[in-house]
Amino acid sequence: MIKQMVKRCSSLGRKQQQQGEDVPKGHFVVYVGGVGEKRSRYILPISFLSTPQFQILLHQAEEEFGFDHQMGLTIPCQQHVFESLTSMLR
Repeated sequence: MIKQMVKRCSSLGRKQQQQGEDVPKGHFVVYVGGVGEKRSRYILPISFLSTPQFQILLHQAEEEFGFDHQMGLTIPCQQHVFESLTSMLR
């Protein structure tokens, strides 16, 4: 699953850079929002993909959204919870 995510996130980053968005090398974009929340865009280091905490979020995203949609990787999580988790991972 991790190899699939790294490959997908790497290709998403290239597509977004081609579209003029600023995603640094070694990073990927996720969209985060709980039910009824507006989704916010976050740029994260690829190293997050190997952490158990982030893998749980990826599994939830796969169950809810799948990996084949146009918006990019979407995490079904409240933004304040996501920000708290990512601050601990940094």
